[in-house]
Amino acid sequence: MPIPSRAALVDHLVRTRIAGDVATPRDNNLSHYRKLANGDRHYWLGLELGDRWTDEQDVLAVMAERCGVSDDPEHRVGQDTIDPELTVDGLDRMAARLRKAAAGRERVLFATGHPGSLIDAHSRVAAGLRAAGCDVVRIPGGLVADEGYVVQFADVALFERGATLWHTHSPEPMNAILDGLLREGSALPDLVVADHGWAGRAGQRGIDSVGYADCNDPALFVGEAEGTVQVAVPLDDHVIDPRYYEPMTAYLLAAAGLAGA
Repeated sequence: MPIPSRAALVDHLVRTRIAGDVATPRDNNLSHYRKLANGDRHYWLGLELGDRWTDEQDVLAVMAERCGVSDDPEHRVGQDTIDPELTVDGLDRMAARLRKAAAGRERVLFATGHPGSLIDAHSRVAAGLRAAGCDVVRIPGGLVADEGYVVQFADVALFERGATLWHTHSPEPMNAILDGLLREGSALPDLVVADHGWAGRAGQRGIDSVGYADCNDPALFVGEAEGTVQVAVPLDDHVIDPRYYEPMTAYLLAAAGLAGA
């Protein structure tokens, strides 16, 4: 995969709707911001936000700043956006943390709640870090959460139920992994690269956490604003063809000094 320039990547993100005019409608975004502000823990993605984000407009302000959605509170329906420049800025910040992990040969855990779209992106970064000398964490066997199993495929932790990999926002699979590592006497990860509740709960438990987040998943951006999450990269986390993420992953690996992976 050729490594795109920043400008070429921005064009690709907009063309494939990973950023720019994304598929998630404005009313869905605002509904999720409201639910986070109202204390619905499903939308906290494993973070503990207390009573610090009870104003929907404060959440909207963070999302406008860090994700690029419209900051107009009167814009209630129709198109919403992710700023592709903020996406690439987020990739650059993630790359800096990956470089640190490679330099220190850290233990790194990868996980995704979007097995249909992001598993290959996570797996390729895992391969790059392993080649650089990092220890990619192998999760304990037999982990159970949310009436299903936590499994690992291509170095990426996933949630399985009924012999099917599931889309999940829950933090409980990450709890199961971290608790399972502690039970078997293994060291916890130095870094988690993930999304959804996997990333949020890792950060909440004091582990460096970086990840991807959609414009209707405000919690990771709030966590980044508070410093609980180190990096939240704004993007549509489930576009129609997972191959669309390949140029983004190539850019990230190159920026992290892992382009040979």
